[in-house]
Amino acid sequence: MKNLLVISLGGSLIVPSKIDIKFLKKFKNIIKEEIKNGKKFIIIVGGGKTARNYQNAAKALVKVSNEDLDWLGIHATKINAHLLLTIFRKYAYYKIIKNPKEKIKLKEKILIAAGWKPGFSTDYDAVLLAKTYSANKIINLTNVDYVYDKDPNKFKDAKPFEKISWKDYLNLIEKKWIPGMSAPFDPIASKLAQKFKFKVVIINGNDLKNLKNYLENKNFKGTLIY
Repeated sequence: MKNLLVISLGGSLIVPSKIDIKFLKKFKNIIKEEIKNGKKFIIIVGGGKTARNYQNAAKALVKVSNEDLDWLGIHATKINAHLLLTIFRKYAYYKIIKNPKEKIKLKEKILIAAGWKPGFSTDYDAVLLAKTYSANKIINLTNVDYVYDKDPNKFKDAKPFEKISWKDYLNLIEKKWIPGMSAPFDPIASKLAQKFKFKVVIINGNDLKNLKNYLENKNFKGTLIY
């Protein structure tokens, strides 16, 4: 679909510790401006701190399965998605999409999506949504500036990549996905994006001016995985 972009919005941007109203206000204004310029968006949101709070509580109390951890995360994505739907109500399809393989006739400018089922992250769902709605580019808004050759929080000499192939990227990250794992784009989603030959742009969502630059085809800070 022409001018359709998929945004995988990290839940930690919406709920770093509590709901970040300032971030949501800026994000809403940018999306509104881009809609006026003719763009359409599918926005799928992660669980963020809400998911981790529930997952950590469960782990502290019982020996918990990955499936239950996943379901807690999925339900957290749904409450975050409903917040976004409420914010974009004027422009968005009236309900949250929970199955990324289900295609609806989208007349509205925005489609809001949440987590799907255990074993799959919202990154994976974003790739499926891009496939379902024929969007060939995914913007992954996360909390790092680039993809690095090693963890920049642990290593000061971590080298950033402005561009990296799927093959090289997959060699950098853990091969197995587990609920709550921290990676710019998870391995299962990455393999699927590689299969479909999609491009994913990693951008730090804490710098929304940088997102605006990208959307306006200006110089931006981030990593293109192709």
